[in-house]
Amino acid sequence: MTELQQPLSQLQETSGPLLDAQKMQFWMDKAVAWDQVGSAQTLKDISRHLRGLTDFLQQVLTQISNTGSTAETMKELPCLGQILGRLCWNPYVTVGDTNRGLLLQCLLGLYSENPSNALERKANQWIRKVLCRLATEDDDPAAQILMKSTGVPPKEYHLRVLKKMVKQHQENIEKTCCSKKSIDQRCSCDVILTTSEVFVPLLDCPEASPVICSLLQRPGTSFTDALSEDFLDALNSTDLRLAVDETALVSVWYHSLPRLEEAVLDLLEFATSTGSAPQNLEQHISKTQLPKACAHHCSMFLVVNDIFRSILKQAEGNLAVHSVIQTFTRCFLKELEELQPRTAASLKAFFPQSPTSLLVPLLTLPSEMPQEAWKNHLEWLTASLQRLAEQEEEEEGDSQSSRGHHNVFETWFLLVQCSHWVQVAGELLVTSEAEPCSNLLWLMTFYYHPTNRWHCRAALLEEAKEAWRHLRTLSSASVRPLPTDHLQPLITLLSLKPQRPSAPLLTLSLMVYCAIFCQLPHSQSVEIFQTVVHAAGLLHEAACVLNSLQHRLNEGSCSSRDTVHVRIKKLQSTVTHMQAGVNPHTPHNRG
Repeated sequence: MTELQQPLSQLQETSGPLLDAQKMQFWMDKAVAWDQVGSAQTLKDISRHLRGLTDFLQQVLTQISNTGSTAETMKELPCLGQILGRLCWNPYVTVGDTNRGLLLQCLLGLYSENPSNALERKANQWIRKVLCRLATEDDDPAAQILMKSTGVPPKEYHLRVLKKMVKQHQENIEKTCCSKKSIDQRCSCDVILTTSEVFVPLLDCPEASPVICSLLQRPGTSFTDALSEDFLDALNSTDLRLAVDETALVSVWYHSLPRLEEAVLDLLEFATSTGSAPQNLEQHISKTQLPKACAHHCSMFLVVNDIFRSILKQAEGNLAVHSVIQTFTRCFLKELEELQPRTAASLKAFFPQSPTSLLVPLLTLPSEMPQEAWKNHLEWLTASLQRLAEQEEEEEGDSQSSRGHHNVFETWFLLVQCSHWVQVAGELLVTSEAEPCSNLLWLMTFYYHPTNRWHCRAALLEEAKEAWRHLRTLSSASVRPLPTDHLQPLITLLSLKPQRPSAPLLTLSLMVYCAIFCQLPHSQSVEIFQTVVHAAGLLHEAACVLNSLQHRLNEGSCSSRDTVHVRIKKLQSTVTHMQAGVNPHTPHNRG
């Protein structure tokens, strides 16, 4: 919640210095100077100080709420009434919802329900008049005569005036800006600059949307050279999603790095806060238009990828982060495929840091090749990754060289974006008759622990092999139900290790793939899954792995046997009941 959204009760708790005489005099001078609202210089000064005015009004509101009476407030701040009065009469101050709302709160805070003296009674009369002004904005005598003669209500009159002003500014932009067909020409900087300054207070006003969109979409080779700096600053702190159309929003992303970063972080927040299923996450990401914008603008995609890289380095084992990156990449590739070949940049332009030899093989979907070719394809991918990993290990002793580590990270980042091959590796690991499957285990180990931090890659691979041996043993055990000591080694492997935080996720994934693709009866695979996951406390992580795999299966990226879908739904139901604290084997849910 931002400061602008803090309720009055929170403002009352805010501790800070009282408003001093110097600050009050500063805003008194500004309020007087801004009375000349028709001057271009005055409009520019108002735009520049709007954010500071918001902070000032919040401080005023805090002081009012912390003072016992209106008389006491006016004694401490003698010129407050003049400042608020002048600001309330200034249409460029009151047009924005934020400052208009703060002014209303200040006036309401000064209003005395039971005035105890002449000062408070006079203040109440003045406040009622100002509130009427803020509510109708019809104090202009000329406007009153016009409204009376036309029979137009005050609110409708002012709305019409605003729309007319917007239309005039939009026509000026269209006259001075070149046709979109002549994109190399430049727009008239003076008109754009003046218009952008005038519309700073109107950025969050829906009626001003046409002009704001025109400013953002105007043709020309530069976006920021002619726009007011105050306009650009306000642009980065205003919620434009409801005020501009999709094309204008894409233009904002393209030219404003803070807004693009905000859009990406919003995706991550959506995934982590709601725990959305992959199909819901995909719908949400597609609806934002960000993948489509990235497909049309290669530079934008590169920035988004850099943001993902930075987050991934800090949250290597976070499944929600993985899910957002995978889903976004999938949506992006779909949008890129829909573009005409001559208008789309090459794949290498979008993934310049990824090893060229691995780019197409990883971006290729499993559904785009015969299932019989999956294993050979994965073996080739694994061999290529192993060579990069070996190169990294050879260069670890050379403090001057970081090329190997960079290549390994970029390849892993691409593998995270194209995790469908990791899921195929998990399926083949369970269903392959031939032994050994060490290459598939190595690939999955690399996915969950790409770096050789603490030189533990080999140790993690050994743990993966041990977990796989336990799972194979459990799958072939004939004694049912399984004794607890048979499951304890697997539960131990799923326990969190500070030096290898990704190890439990790898073991959990192996267990999920085994429960889904093995030949055990449903009841037995669910029994193992339920006991181990519950003991390890990895219900949320298990749900993430199951949901992700189900989404891939529904898209046709893996095998789609009916028994596989039945098993996934059964395991999902088990996790849901466990999360709700209900025994999944109980015939009726307890109400």
